Amino acid sequence: MARKSSSPASLSEVHRTVSIPDKVGFLKRLFAFAGPAYLISVGYMDPGNWATDIEGGSRFGYQLLWVLLLSNAMAVLLQTLCARMGIVTRRDLAQACRESYPRAVSSILWILAEVAIGACDLAEVLGTAIGLNLVFGIPLLVGVIVTAADVLLLLFFQHLGIRKVEAFILALISVVGACFLVEVFLAKPEWHLVASGFVPRLSGESLYVAIGILGATIMPHNLYLHSALVQTRAVSHEPKRIAQACRYNLVDSVVALNTAFFVNAAILLMAAAVFYRNGQVVTEIAQAHDLLTPLVGTSIAATAFGIALLCSGQSSTLTGTLAGQVVMEGFVDFHMRPWMRRLITRTLAIVPAVLTIAATGAEGTYKLLILSQVILSLQLPFAVVPLIHFTSDKHKMGDFANRAWVKLLAWSAAIVIIGLNMKLVYSTVAQWVLNSGRAAVWIGAFVVPLVVALAVLLLYLIITPFLRRIKGRAEPAAPVVIPGELLAAPFERIAVALEATPRDRAILAQAIPIAKQHGAKLLLVHVAEGMGPRFWKQESADSEVRSDRAYLEQLQGEIHRMGLRVEIQLGFGEPADEIVRIVEQTDAQLLVIGTHGHRFPQDLLLGATVTRVRHAVKIPVFMVPTEKPKDDR
Repeated sequence: MARKSSSPASLSEVHRTVSIPDKVGFLKRLFAFAGPAYLISVGYMDPGNWATDIEGGSRFGYQLLWVLLLSNAMAVLLQTLCARMGIVTRRDLAQACRESYPRAVSSILWILAEVAIGACDLAEVLGTAIGLNLVFGIPLLVGVIVTAADVLLLLFFQHLGIRKVEAFILALISVVGACFLVEVFLAKPEWHLVASGFVPRLSGESLYVAIGILGATIMPHNLYLHSALVQTRAVSHEPKRIAQACRYNLVDSVVALNTAFFVNAAILLMAAAVFYRNGQVVTEIAQAHDLLTPLVGTSIAATAFGIALLCSGQSSTLTGTLAGQVVMEGFVDFHMRPWMRRLITRTLAIVPAVLTIAATGAEGTYKLLILSQVILSLQLPFAVVPLIHFTSDKHKMGDFANRAWVKLLAWSAAIVIIGLNMKLVYSTVAQWVLNSGRAAVWIGAFVVPLVVALAVLLLYLIITPFLRRIKGRAEPAAPVVIPGELLAAPFERIAVALEATPRDRAILAQAIPIAKQHGAKLLLVHVAEGMGPRFWKQESADSEVRSDRAYLEQLQGEIHRMGLRVEIQLGFGEPADEIVRIVEQTDAQLLVIGTHGHRFPQDLLLGATVTRVRHAVKIPVFMVPTEKPKDDR
């Protein structure tokens, strides 16, 4: 059911499965790239957003429209950085964190991401259950349990390919948009007051709601997911093709996220025009539904509201599953079947929902929704800060690293997000302490230390990369030590045997300087050794072969951007035999290969491969120790 992943590719089942047509017009190429941002936009209009938008509109009329606009602008910026990172580095945000931070730090970031996904799924459960109640009259408790069956929906869609999933999500988004067009038309907002809502202003009361809107708008799991989804497109490693992909994904993000902005704005407009105008402060989604018919004068408004809510909850289901898969595989390199992943996540979300509804009834669902948004807000900075650092790193991004003005905008957005979310967390914890009576001591004993620890971790994420750069400028890097006999040989082609594991970085760290020294061409070699490749050889086209080929192409692009000549060669079957065959056929003059020592049982087997290869080839073999130090990640 679950296994250790051998593939470095994000969402390996659909990785690079969408081809990009060449020599076609703008619209056809845009259509090929369109899709990932629409899946992301679902998270910007989920039931958690509805709760904050409705309360903001019913309490303060149109005053907080500018907060929605600001949140959307920051979302476009951050999602664009995610897409750029995925396209250029062929790594999603979770993979980049695992490769860049110590094991303890990346493990904590993984736990925080999983908690955030669980909180988001909780909002989806409640939204879907409320939607079922409003449209079909199904009791909330039964509706929550029914949401467990949506795993069957996932089983159906996961076999259709990513384009079918994107089409289904787009259809649901279209229904939501159409429903709110009807809502706005029936509500008849005062447009001159709508325009004034884009002028920034805050009061003491509206600050808390504004923070809630921001926290509900920018979702942390979307940052992980977007950097993986863009890799479903088979983009060439040529710099001009990468630049082209970045431009088209920018268009995709702007269009999709502005659609989400329209939906959120429509919810706030509807709440302001219907509830605020009539002096009704609404703090529950079901309450909004019940008041629509008497205040608007037609049941169409309430029906459209319920249908839109149901579609919103269901569309979030699929994207939440994909985000969970990306986070688990990226942070811990562990692959779980999507339906099992969905079932576990949904079960964890159903339990608190059932307990809350059973204990407090429908009134408790709103508080649970707000709690889910607080949890999301708490995790958001831990995704934003690494994203900005990674996309600003010239070593990782090359010529596509953030320019100065992008860094300024990104860090400004991060400061706003961190500041407002810190305020939200502080206010929420303080309210818990005031309302908990004697139990306040337990909040002080457990919650406060947790918040402090997370603040220390966030500070570490912010300052560590800056300190490393300062240290790097102050202390020149020690030269790579290369044996004299290797420098003496006029190498023209150097073969590098790779494993498709993080150890490859150590092997390439030795091979690349040698290639630069001699002006040699690198030949990246990897052997697919699963049952399919062993039996079908070159005719094999299973997920392992596709993932391995994508991995080699990713490395080829990275090394090519360093100014080196590089080729790739994928073998099939027994690693030792295939490495020897490729070395002989390509006339390589040096082989660089990793060695692991002889720890039983895994490294002993890997060491045997190295021994067989070095005795079989007739060229120098540079063996690179790749065993990780005990104090390493």
